[in-house]
Amino acid sequence: MALIRTANIPDPDGFYQELIDSQRSMSEEDAALMNARLVLVLANHVGDRATLSEAIALAAGEASAQK
Repeated sequence: MALIRTANIPDPDGFYQELIDSQRSMSEEDAALMNARLVLVLANHVGDRATLSEAIALAAGEASAQK
């Protein structure tokens, strides 16, 4: 399974708003823990180790590029 790199979420702005709203009353630490749990839930759903490795590399590269 290859990592989909193009927009693939119906109503991406609505999804982003839902994510932000779900953390609005949380501390920064609690929001970080929720994000970690969300990553693990979605990684389990994807299930394909090669796709997950590709996603980790992509996210790590983008994170280091923003510094």
